[in-house]
Amino acid sequence: MREGGAGPRVVAVVVTYNRRDLLVEALEAVRAQTRGPDAVIVVDNASSDGTAGLVRERFGEAELLALARNTGGAGGFATGTRLALDRGADLVWLMDDDTVPEPDALAALLAARDRVPGPPALVASRVVWTDGRDHPMNTPRPKPHASAAEVRAAREAGCVPIRSASFVSVLVDAQAVRERGLPIADYFLWNDDFEFTTRLLRGRTGVLCGDSVVVHKTRTFGSTDVDPGERFFYEVRNKVWLFTRSPGLAPAERVLYGGSTARRWTLTFARSQDRAVLRRGLFRGLAAGLRAGPRSNDEALRDLDTR
Repeated sequence: MREGGAGPRVVAVVVTYNRRDLLVEALEAVRAQTRGPDAVIVVDNASSDGTAGLVRERFGEAELLALARNTGGAGGFATGTRLALDRGADLVWLMDDDTVPEPDALAALLAARDRVPGPPALVASRVVWTDGRDHPMNTPRPKPHASAAEVRAAREAGCVPIRSASFVSVLVDAQAVRERGLPIADYFLWNDDFEFTTRLLRGRTGVLCGDSVVVHKTRTFGSTDVDPGERFFYEVRNKVWLFTRSPGLAPAERVLYGGSTARRWTLTFARSQDRAVLRRGLFRGLAAGLRAGPRSNDEALRDLDTR
């Protein structure tokens, strides 16, 4: 974390749950940035492995937001982003606890943001797995039908126009968040970053910066069509919410991404070792998603002290 200095105020938000060893790697990498964030917020989703004590003991420069219950990644990023805005952020750098940024990751994001006209509503890092391969789980969706001028401007900045990004290292403009809204806590798990970033980027510029590299230390190398088991419920419910209730996608995009989702689900079923579990998740998710939309953040988090 840097001590003052010129330029925008960057607040890093790291969300964690019961992965203290990975969190240590992530926070040490944030601490080692050549251009550090101006503040760091760690959102602990009621971990039971001593995470809160570890953060207080070893990373005293970070502000710890210890939640009384697990709100999922979605709730963690909603509460952390809101706190970052309260702390005067100009830019919010969002990442999971298994994200290890290279030393120049933040500096490269900021440099790209300065080069891209706009400035962009968000800049995403290139995400690789532990062996250096691009991680298919976190490859941002290229922007369909980007204009030649937009592609050229991004290319001249060493970037690619994108339509969405993941929470594995993305630098978002705080004013855009104030205008378009926070991540939706009720998503709990999965698709919260897709919904949030498409909402932020509708009609605006976002880019992938290849010079900013982070390692996503997932257990295995794979895409979003791997068998999720019981968690398939969240994938289905949240996609229904996104396609039917989110303002992030235009009608044509709903058709485009809806077709992509159907193909991915088909692959998930084809590769599953227990399709009965997936069928239950599919029917439960469809029913829950169609029955009611996500609650407001105030309602979903009203029992928590999130500031």
